[in-house]
Amino acid sequence: MNPEEFRAAAHQLVDWIADYRTRVPELPVQARVKPGEVAAQLPAAPPAAPEGFDAVLGDLDRVVVPGITQVQHPRYFGWFPSNATLSSVLGDIAASGLGALGITWQSAPALTEVEEVVVEWLRELTGLPASWRGSIQDTASSACHLALLAARERTTDYSGTRGGLQAEQAPLTVYTTEHAHSSISKAVALAGFGMDNLRLVETDPWTRAMSPKALAEAVAADVAAGKRPTAVMAGLGTTGTTAMDPLAEITRIAAEHRMWVHVDAAMAGSALLLPEMRWMIDGVEGVDSLSWNPHKWMGTVIDCALLYVADPDHLVRVMSSNPSYLRSTVDGEVTQYKDWGIPLGRRFRALKLWFQLRLDGVEAIQDRLRRDLDNARWLAEQVEAAPGWRLLAPVALQTVCMRYEPAGITDGDALDAHTLAWVDEVNASGATLITPSLLDGRWSVRVSIGAERTERSDVAAVWEVLRTAAERR
Repeated sequence: MNPEEFRAAAHQLVDWIADYRTRVPELPVQARVKPGEVAAQLPAAPPAAPEGFDAVLGDLDRVVVPGITQVQHPRYFGWFPSNATLSSVLGDIAASGLGALGITWQSAPALTEVEEVVVEWLRELTGLPASWRGSIQDTASSACHLALLAARERTTDYSGTRGGLQAEQAPLTVYTTEHAHSSISKAVALAGFGMDNLRLVETDPWTRAMSPKALAEAVAADVAAGKRPTAVMAGLGTTGTTAMDPLAEITRIAAEHRMWVHVDAAMAGSALLLPEMRWMIDGVEGVDSLSWNPHKWMGTVIDCALLYVADPDHLVRVMSSNPSYLRSTVDGEVTQYKDWGIPLGRRFRALKLWFQLRLDGVEAIQDRLRRDLDNARWLAEQVEAAPGWRLLAPVALQTVCMRYEPAGITDGDALDAHTLAWVDEVNASGATLITPSLLDGRWSVRVSIGAERTERSDVAAVWEVLRTAAERR
């Protein structure tokens, strides 16, 4: 494809995207295909000769669109807000079009320096410490992995340069809660700590936040057993209930044992763009690292996660590699993002943020976040006022956890079956998407508000759908 052919096809594609976004509210929210149905519509072998672009666009409509859950739908209330604002889509297109090679500063100076600028913009906008520095990772899952690698190396005085964890005499322990994201336990395994050394600290029964007293007791028990407490993985807006672990008390305990404190704020970090939500990071000055995903609630196209660290020199020492073929005349003068993560190469992800912030403006993003917070509070009020319905956790952000408990069902297993049945009915209808989740060993329902186009009328309509499905069974 030459530039002129690309120009013609790109115009068609942009028109297709605009039309698709316009008609998203008319589509079923949840994909209705069966396993293997999409693959069955694709040829077994690639085409030997070029196909026309019209045929490709036709298959986007015929094959691809029915095979995705429409997370841009105004009545999507599933896992977490997965917004992809069209302003950031433009940045993603620009990044792909440039095709920059991000391995060192020298390979693409603009890639590095635009990233430095937008990451600093967002540090200031979220009220994080001025001394911190950040980078763009693919997801918060990767950021959690990096944090544990950094914690491991600090505790062992860089054992990775010697015999690694196999040469350490005492096991290293990591602390989190049962409400932490699944990426934490995966990172514990991949970073070599071993699942036997992961401690799930008790939480408050209502807020689901980590108990400082329980953390202190767990750490003391491990010290007495000859183990080495290494890291606390705190949650700021946990996936299930958006619980807020108390950073000020956690960092005080961690400091006594020189433990690394990482804050996983994957979805909730967007709320820090609102000055009135900064209470969430009380005590953050004692934290070692924090990650959050603009590609969730804020609305930047996935994949775009921010990782901030209090000691960037330590992270670079842990992650750096310096093969001769990457030698540069400016080494030591510039940021080399190859030393801030696991991959050597990186896409020009900063353009997605740069475009979005410039084309939408911070105030419009803040207005949307406030709208979502207000809608969540409204829904919580409806749940509390409705007979038989129960709010299961505080509504700190935009997620409302609830359950319908009919008077005639007293057995826990029967209640679980009832809950899953009406949730499946709602999702199969295509009218909306909500996600069931285990909470205190029983199935609950999460309504995660935050799609870009969701208004109060959408929340009210979904509330009626939930009530109708649950109460008629």
